[in-house]
Amino acid sequence: MDTFEKYMNLDIDASLIGLERGSEDGGYFCTPVGAKVFGRESGIHYCFIEGYGDMVFAVNPMPWKDDYVYPLAENFRDLLKLILYAGSITVIEQIVWFSKEQFEMFIKSEDNKFVIGQAEVLDVIRKEFNISPVSDAYDYVKALQKDFDDSKIKYTDEYYDILGIPYPDGRQVECQGAEFSEVTFEINITEE
Repeated sequence: MDTFEKYMNLDIDASLIGLERGSEDGGYFCTPVGAKVFGRESGIHYCFIEGYGDMVFAVNPMPWKDDYVYPLAENFRDLLKLILYAGSITVIEQIVWFSKEQFEMFIKSEDNKFVIGQAEVLDVIRKEFNISPVSDAYDYVKALQKDFDDSKIKYTDEYYDILGIPYPDGRQVECQGAEFSEVTFEINITEE
């Protein structure tokens, strides 16, 4: 049994580490074709994408820049080590827009304080997989994202329609605007 399968069979509340379980279908306009979703939190979901092997991705329908999909870990085992470092996937997902200083401040802040049961979930993961946290989560994720080529990620037509960008095959998105008939206002001012 591989790391991912073993994790999915654990009897833990994965929502405590930001990986609430649910449908494997992402359901967003920006969810790549071939995505296998395994966790979600606050509108962001986490998945594997067909054609990228074991790499783990975040899909964010409200990104900080134009990147709706970005890698977080080379594989699921590394993702678990990142989560052990940060306490949840939430902080790891935000590395995409954090500076190193912001990341380190957030890790130590009250906003990253553990909730009831979270430490127990992390302990189960640590023991079941016999792993330790990565030594520097920020540098690991930034290095992965720096050289990542997202040009092979496939999206549905809805993605291109909503963003108003050309389809990969060269088709242009049709105008999404609506036509309205002309409205004329007439103002009559009478003096008394």
